[in-house]
Amino acid sequence: MRIIRLDPSFTCWDELLALILTAFASMNGRIDPPSSALSLTAETLAAKAEAEIGHVAIEEGKLTGCLFLRPEADCLYVGKLAVLPAVQGKGLGRRLLAIAEETAAGLGLAALRLETRIELVENHAVFTAWGFSRTAEKAHPGFTRTTFIEMRKNLAR
Repeated sequence: MRIIRLDPSFTCWDELLALILTAFASMNGRIDPPSSALSLTAETLAAKAEAEIGHVAIEEGKLTGCLFLRPEADCLYVGKLAVLPAVQGKGLGRRLLAIAEETAAGLGLAALRLETRIELVENHAVFTAWGFSRTAEKAHPGFTRTTFIEMRKNLAR
């Protein structure tokens, strides 16, 4: 398996969209509001890759995972971390987060930040095991209840 940084030579936007939708499919009907992944298109993913730092994992010519990174003032935001269900639990998520940590270090940022839906307690447990701590509970616009949590991982310098 290899992990590559997205650049202008990448053209598999439909396959990347399918990967994200497949990886996030278990959230459908479980989270409210629905995942922003449902509004993605091949075109918006291409634009996201231009605005952010994207990586994809490729195994035997097939996309198996991805993540998008966005530098913020004091941390690196980790978004759209997605791994195909067939390869989950085999260390790919950790490998992708290791790239996020290397990227943060290269940018001089001391932490990673991510958001996960309040209903996805299994994700909370995984991210906690990977060194993240809950730092905030927040609500999407129009909601009065908590809809997602923010988690951070401070990185050693």
